[in-house]
Amino acid sequence: MTATAAPVDRSTRRLSEAARHVVIPEGIVDSLWYDVAERCEEFGDQFDAWQDGLGEVTLGIRADGSFAATIGGVTFSIPRQVAKTFIVMRIVVALCTLFPDLTVIWTAHRMRTATNTFQKMKAYVLRRSVRPYIKAGSNNGTAIRDANGEQEIPFVNGSRIIFGAREQGFGRGFDEVDIEVFDEAQILTVKALEDMVAATNQSRFEHGALLFYMGTPPRPEVDPGDVFTERRQEALESKKAAGGVDFGVPVESGDSVYVECSGDSSLDVDDPRQVELANPSYPHRTPPVSVQRLRKNLPDKDSWRREGLGIWDEVVGAKALIEQAAWKAGHREIAPPAGVQAYGVKFSPDGQRVSLAGARRPEDGPTHVEVIKAMSTASGTADLADWIAARWRKAAVIVVDGKAGADQFVTALVKRGVPRRRIVVPTLSQVYEAHSGLLESVKSGVLTHYGQTGLDDVVRAATKRPIGKDGGWGWQAISDDVDVTPLEAVTYAHFGATTTKRKPPGDGERASSSGRRAVVA
Repeated sequence: MTATAAPVDRSTRRLSEAARHVVIPEGIVDSLWYDVAERCEEFGDQFDAWQDGLGEVTLGIRADGSFAATIGGVTFSIPRQVAKTFIVMRIVVALCTLFPDLTVIWTAHRMRTATNTFQKMKAYVLRRSVRPYIKAGSNNGTAIRDANGEQEIPFVNGSRIIFGAREQGFGRGFDEVDIEVFDEAQILTVKALEDMVAATNQSRFEHGALLFYMGTPPRPEVDPGDVFTERRQEALESKKAAGGVDFGVPVESGDSVYVECSGDSSLDVDDPRQVELANPSYPHRTPPVSVQRLRKNLPDKDSWRREGLGIWDEVVGAKALIEQAAWKAGHREIAPPAGVQAYGVKFSPDGQRVSLAGARRPEDGPTHVEVIKAMSTASGTADLADWIAARWRKAAVIVVDGKAGADQFVTALVKRGVPRRRIVVPTLSQVYEAHSGLLESVKSGVLTHYGQTGLDDVVRAATKRPIGKDGGWGWQAISDDVDVTPLEAVTYAHFGATTTKRKPPGDGERASSSGRRAVVA
């Protein structure tokens, strides 16, 4: 008789074993999840190991007592029937019972979705174990409000959870909001986000405000998925820079949580392995019949791929930020003969690529930019430092950016005799200013360039990624095979030339081999 292996207990898998991508904030020393899980246990709930892990990182606390994700928020890209609503619902209800005067806003794009979630939560809080925490009133003994547009669950300690639909304008006008849940985040516009996030700036919660974004991959050309997509792109870029692997050790980076459960894009969507890869709740919580029913109701393979398996389209919601017509309009064969000159140096997040660019701002007319060099750092950057050290006197400023390489490169320049005061390592506000400034110059027709093939290719493949929570952004490649450091270097060279007040002698002009006038080389 052939021995058969014991079935694997999928409920014991850790988060890193259950989710394809896990990026967590830096600096977590504790978590409110332990208190939340204890309260939920009183309510009769039990969690799988991966759900415990999800709760721990979501409610992770830094040494100062603030949520580790209070700035960047919590993003879940998880298919249907995995229980993402289940876990977030338990989190917010438990927090409302643990902390007085907490205000939670739960929004979905559609009123139907918001109402459905409200009904589920209402049934949950009417459990015998939860009901004592709900404020008493005339609605079946509680003060729960059922009317569409006014759906609310109030707690005896002054906390409350309010529901509404973004398609009906819900979310504007609130203040002192502590937690916001953006359900159907694949249909979340920048305008709706701006209208609602401001309300959390006045939060008085001792651990800081917390934003949840949860949904499934957006439909290309249909869903306004820019917000959701940008959050995913930022997380995957951090994971890539850290050398992370799928279903591997979580990557610690920045100030946000990103968790994605998804199938394998290289397999057929109906391959039996797909559901096990995509759904950590299958089959012990989500039985096969439920999956079969969902597949029956999503006959279109693309819909099943996104909603049932959580697989993202190769390029979804991402498009080049710079309009090609505006960029091509700036093509010039000849650079301005004189002007304020600057260099920009940008290292990639993993430090494996670096680019150098130059810019010249004449007294009148548009600022001209060009890429001087885009290279691997495998053989070091000494030659690049030597090149700049031989020409620094012609530049008003040298802007150097990149966590993985900038500090060492600045040190190398100073050792070669470049004055430290001539070098700028941009602050966060200067990063914002540099990127918005370049984009505005292109739109306004006050930036010119040579039409270099490499730079043109990057411009066609560059979108933006959010930085911080104040609306700042940086360049982000639409696909993994594009290096955006040439455009970043141009951005910083342009920033240096257009903002500096220094005017060094000499314009550094030379004739290029093509007969054009090169800016800086």
